[in-house]
Amino acid sequence: MADRPVITFQNITVQFDGRSIFRNVDFTLERGEFAYLIGATGSGKSSFLKLIYRDLIPDEGTVHVAGINVTALKERHVPELRRSLGIVFQDFQLLPDRNIYDNVAFALEVTGKRRGVIKQRVLEVLSMVGLSHRRNNMPDDLSGGEQQRVVIARALANEPQLMLADEPTGNLDPEAAHSIMDLFKQINNRGMAVLMVTHNYDMVKRYPYRTVKIQDENIIDVGM
Repeated sequence: MADRPVITFQNITVQFDGRSIFRNVDFTLERGEFAYLIGATGSGKSSFLKLIYRDLIPDEGTVHVAGINVTALKERHVPELRRSLGIVFQDFQLLPDRNIYDNVAFALEVTGKRRGVIKQRVLEVLSMVGLSHRRNNMPDDLSGGEQQRVVIARALANEPQLMLADEPTGNLDPEAAHSIMDLFKQINNRGMAVLMVTHNYDMVKRYPYRTVKIQDENIIDVGM
């Protein structure tokens, strides 16, 4: 089973408000692979991600993520699926009334892990993103780039097989954006698959990975 792709779309069709978004789409992301997802505004990039973490169910076809048939998943198991994914959004969505340590710890607390295990893992992922020294700070004390690093640390906490990133550099200045891309590169080099939605084509050129594009209700590979 180790060689099974981390994402598989088979004949996915999605219609919304009478408009076809995807028609008979096939897509795979291999374990440890890094891929960009691009496309025009309104082409369906966010819908594509929602199919993966089951915020959207296709009209036809099946989605498998990390060996799970997402389309057949019972509603009560959806939180478990989402906890197995690392998800990073453009807007940081940190808890403003908790410090950095507690923001990351929250991702582990909801899984019922013991306090000692939580402490070890939180310090580990904060070290991975270079923010161990900021663990007692509040989110408002941090720059945008630092806040996004906290979000990435939180996404890494449960050791997911797959990292989904939706415009993770969209709210950052160029220097912070490059530091975040370097961090995603390091994460991928450790063997984690990354699927990143972006419209920053300069960044795509600077960090060349497989690029797929949503076009004409389908997914096409456009190379590196």
